[in-house]
Amino acid sequence: MQQKMKKLPISISNFETLITGNNVYVDKTRYIHHMVSEGMFYFLSRPRRFGKSLLVSTLKALFEGRKELFKGLWIESADWDWKPHPVAVIDFNGISHGTPETLKQGLWLALKEIAQQYQINLSSQLLPESFKEVIIGLSRYSGARVVILVDEYDKPLISHLGKGKAALEIAKQNREVLREFYGVLKEGNVNEALKFVFITGISKFTRVSIFSELNNLNDLTMHPAYAALVGYTQEELETSFKDFIQTLSKNKNESYQAVLDKLKLWYNGYRFTDEDSLVYNPYSILHVLQRETFENYWFETGTPAFLVDLIKEKKYPIPDIENLQLQGMSFSTYDLDHLELEPLLFQSGYVTIHGFDGVRYRLGYPNQEVKTSFLSFLYKSLVDIPSTTLKEQYTRLHEFLAQEEIEPFIETANAILSAIPYPHVRKQGESYYHTIFYLMLSASGVLVHTEVLNIRGRVDMEVHFQDKVYIVELKCNQSAKKAIAQIKAKKYFEKYLQSGKKILLLGINFNTQERRIEDWRVEVVQT
Repeated sequence: MQQKMKKLPISISNFETLITGNNVYVDKTRYIHHMVSEGMFYFLSRPRRFGKSLLVSTLKALFEGRKELFKGLWIESADWDWKPHPVAVIDFNGISHGTPETLKQGLWLALKEIAQQYQINLSSQLLPESFKEVIIGLSRYSGARVVILVDEYDKPLISHLGKGKAALEIAKQNREVLREFYGVLKEGNVNEALKFVFITGISKFTRVSIFSELNNLNDLTMHPAYAALVGYTQEELETSFKDFIQTLSKNKNESYQAVLDKLKLWYNGYRFTDEDSLVYNPYSILHVLQRETFENYWFETGTPAFLVDLIKEKKYPIPDIENLQLQGMSFSTYDLDHLELEPLLFQSGYVTIHGFDGVRYRLGYPNQEVKTSFLSFLYKSLVDIPSTTLKEQYTRLHEFLAQEEIEPFIETANAILSAIPYPHVRKQGESYYHTIFYLMLSASGVLVHTEVLNIRGRVDMEVHFQDKVYIVELKCNQSAKKAIAQIKAKKYFEKYLQSGKKILLLGINFNTQERRIEDWRVEVVQT
């Protein structure tokens, strides 16, 4: 086995680890130069573990004039002014926010620490006044304009979502604290002391709710010129990580192209603008190349409990998440007073843009990692399967389908259905069984698409393997024969006739009284 390269950084939050020594780096400084050259106040929303903190660290080093850290990067030879500026980083990861009072105290302590670094004495205990003192004091102390960098600005809000009405009320009170705090940046004498302001976080709350005073805040979240400001493009992946991908392909005994295709299936697919500009999740890419195992790295860094609570609360049809449609204004109207699941799913990275027709956005899961792990989490959260044996067994569902062993597949599915506690299925209709079946397959690792549009109708499900595709039609209290007849009548399989894949038609009928699959039938399409 070829020796694994040791210099791959596994943390995207450590700026110096990424760009110094012999480490691999992805050069984003051209984007930064363009941003700083064109404006002063910026906002960026991106999912967690996507490189936002790294971007903040990069901006800090640039404005501090640390040119030695940028040797070999694009900006080293650009017309960047390397004159040092005082930089105040406000990172809400380290600021208490359990109540409005602790948030105020935590922010004040953060400001006090910055002030002490520059020998500034804070004369006020009030938060807005202290913020003003810090900014104006930094400018006077250094004789240069001040840079303000805010990381995870929304943590005092989103950390309270999905925890009940009392927690939501705390989030709303914290919102008022933040609105007053950020409003300081617009005041005349403060504004004159500022060089650059950059605010980033996961969610994009409406401007009126948080940044009502910052009417010149430039939102880069869906700006096409900054689609790849964080994350890795295909070109960046293949250029910066070529040696690591070659090592992975040799150690896995797979072709270079096969590994590229697998990386794309698992970790690519994030799109944040109208234009077709896809990026990879950087956290997952760094980990898969370092560990040489395809796993759900990004998802495991934090579970979306508040999203599950919202799905339960709104009784949201889970299969619909795969084929969402939203108008453009939906992305900019998110607020605590009107929590909408769809824009929150987009902002947190569980769905992404798949298309835009000029009016409506079509959304869906970005890649296999997110879809499998998210639906598996939903399945385990919504369906209480008490038997440990069954939990192990359902993960084999994809093996049964891959090997075309339909009978043990049905037997396992029935065992799982019968183990679901009665209150979960009482008075449930066809949509319930459709959802449970969809979650069951997705959680097992099968690549499933639901409600697939066809010129003659909608396919209930398509299950994809490298060498075959299942066209699945689900019925309740009817017959598997009728399900197969519908697939044939609608010709749902037609688009795969020239694909070279084996096409299997799978009809399934649920008996809702008995809570089990009563009838099933499988047929192979002759191509």
